[in-house]
Amino acid sequence: MTRAAGRTALACVALTVPLATAACDADVGLSETGSPPPNGEAPAPGDQARARRDLSGLRIASERDGGGYERDRFGTRWKDVDRNGCDQRNDVLARDLTAVEKRGRCVVLSGRLRDPYTGKEIAFAKRDAAEVQIDHVYPLALAWRMGASRWTEDRRERFANDHGNLLAVWGVPNQQKSDSGPGEWKPRKAFQCTYGVKYIAVAKKYALPITRADHDALQTFLGRC
Repeated sequence: MTRAAGRTALACVALTVPLATAACDADVGLSETGSPPPNGEAPAPGDQARARRDLSGLRIASERDGGGYERDRFGTRWKDVDRNGCDQRNDVLARDLTAVEKRGRCVVLSGRLRDPYTGKEIAFAKRDAAEVQIDHVYPLALAWRMGASRWTEDRRERFANDHGNLLAVWGVPNQQKSDSGPGEWKPRKAFQCTYGVKYIAVAKKYALPITRADHDALQTFLGRC
């Protein structure tokens, strides 16, 4: 079984949570007119147009061997790279959750998340922190295979902590997604436009190439805008 086929089989196994399965099938899940994605409204028309232009300019390449990848190669986890006094995990939780309660200025203790990948409502509590995880839209291991293995450690650390590449999501679809690109894994239809715009913006910012399968999937995602 190929690595991609193995991922697909793992991501689409039958689960006891219906909405988790919805992420595996583009034709199953919430309606196209579901609630707005996190981080504000859906991408503005200008952002959508920019994403279409940028997608056409991204280099197409094959994945390299992932040998040597370790999470630590991307530096300190949730470093305060923007120097606002709060680590990136708490910054993203405060940005993406609603009804947020904090301890002090930074530490998010509780809140509610509308998972962008499935539409599921999640009650977040710090004591059960794994229920809501911080996902890298362009996965770290995939970035490593697409060229980040040749970056400096500082550049990899900035990439791993870049707010534009981070989303608070439900843990179940995040585990399904793993290090897959858009050609192997996709969120619900209602979020695919936003997801595509985000993915393309990160790829362009860091001059990361994409596979042909990912390019074709992103083109489909932008068609949902």
